[in-house]
Amino acid sequence: MPRSMRRILLAFLSLAAFAAGETAVAQVAPPALAARAWLLFDATSGQVLAAHEPDLKIEPASLTKVMTAYLAFNALKEKRLALDQRPAVSNAAYKAIGSRMFVDPLKPATVEELLNGMIVQSGNDATVVLAEALAGSEAVFAQQMNREAQRLGLVNTSFRNATGLPDPEHFTTARDLATLAARLIADHPEHYPLYSKREYVFNNIRQPNRNRLLAIDPSVDGMKTGHTDAAGYCLIASARRAQPGFDGERRLISVVLGTASETARAIESQKLLNFGFQNFDAVRLHPKGKAVGQYEIWKGKTDKVAAGIEHDLVVSVPRGQADRVKAEVERIQPLVAPIALGQRIGTMRVKLDDRVVLERPLVALSGVELAGWIGRTWDGLRLKLAK
Repeated sequence: MPRSMRRILLAFLSLAAFAAGETAVAQVAPPALAARAWLLFDATSGQVLAAHEPDLKIEPASLTKVMTAYLAFNALKEKRLALDQRPAVSNAAYKAIGSRMFVDPLKPATVEELLNGMIVQSGNDATVVLAEALAGSEAVFAQQMNREAQRLGLVNTSFRNATGLPDPEHFTTARDLATLAARLIADHPEHYPLYSKREYVFNNIRQPNRNRLLAIDPSVDGMKTGHTDAAGYCLIASARRAQPGFDGERRLISVVLGTASETARAIESQKLLNFGFQNFDAVRLHPKGKAVGQYEIWKGKTDKVAAGIEHDLVVSVPRGQADRVKAEVERIQPLVAPIALGQRIGTMRVKLDDRVVLERPLVALSGVELAGWIGRTWDGLRLKLAK
């Protein structure tokens, strides 16, 4: 994934959450979905396009394994885990209930095989083996999951196990799942292709990926299904499609929770993705790193600093409304040295008509050191007079 998209995804995660039921881009009626809660996130612009009950706490079932995978990918990046490593299979893992990879205690699988078993086959046994390899026990691993959830800003999430088996204190929301999915795609692009595999064979047992959209829609390349009696049928899906006149592909992530069947979760997810691609256009307003202006600095070795944004500024708007978009800059004043490279010195606001639909930090494109004593004293006097 391009670095610019990763930065866009990360920028999204730092924004204040939208109020429940509110959408980032209004004036386009979303389809009626037969689901308890759902959310559509545009990963290219970092906007929520539509949502219904996005903060309703719901049992996530096997969608939980997205967090387990995220922590495993972190461990691989930090060299705490290796793909060719063969973690021991405990009795708890071997006897895990629910969907299984069918691990063999006498012939432990590699971490690479376990990741395929957890992601493609949704194996609870593979998931427990990975959790124990990372934390010693599933209970301790759940504590790590919750710490990571806090770090990522998942404010309405509580994990009690690595697999998603039912527990009264095990819950999350459509919004938190979209945040988690976006972070996994952004932070671990080298491992994300695992989610596009349509089947996996282990121990001579072939099992299909339960994400039916992989076979139906060629633009879909992930991500995870889940089901329990209480949760219903759930699906996080992600797709990339080209837009005429837009440089690069757009990525949308849908989260659909609590449908009545496997077929329903696929249909409703497809409906939501199609709605996003067909009813919204991405508009590239400003390239990353390009100055939007030169702004006055007080008490610095130089008297001006160039300001810009750290990533391409892309906004999604209802189709046909691109000419109604405008960007405004609000600067922090006065700007007083020292200023560090990349320091936030203002805000870039994107408006559709008179309504703000997107905000991004305005940052210094170079550092400015403090001036000498005379320069600081003179500017200090000028600042007092300016007040």
